[in-house]
Amino acid sequence: MPKTRIIFFADENGKAPVLEWLGKLRMENSMAWANCRARIELLSQTGHELRRPAVDFLRDGIYELRAKRGRVQYRILYFFFGRNIAILAHALTKEDVVPPLDIERALARKKQFELHPEAHTYAED
Repeated sequence: MPKTRIIFFADENGKAPVLEWLGKLRMENSMAWANCRARIELLSQTGHELRRPAVDFLRDGIYELRAKRGRVQYRILYFFFGRNIAILAHALTKEDVVPPLDIERALARKKQFELHPEAHTYAED
């Protein structure tokens, strides 16, 4: 199975919301950050083959990548673009269920990306 390419969604200002969230998480809780990074790497290695408990399908092509540290659950919402590309679009700390507003935000980013992939692919300076 080919490795899945991980891309971070970039907004209209070129900023990657998931990377910003990860940066804050790294400062607040380095162990939780390490768990999230490990899950991203696992997604990269296994792509569509990754199953529960590491991931779950939410709806309309949006999946959640799951990481946990202690009692806190961390989620990165993503979608696939083509066969071997996963777009990390939104991240949150969840208590029980992923709020519908967060799913809607990921869906809006999915639509933006699908219309203009080049404009919404994060590139480091």
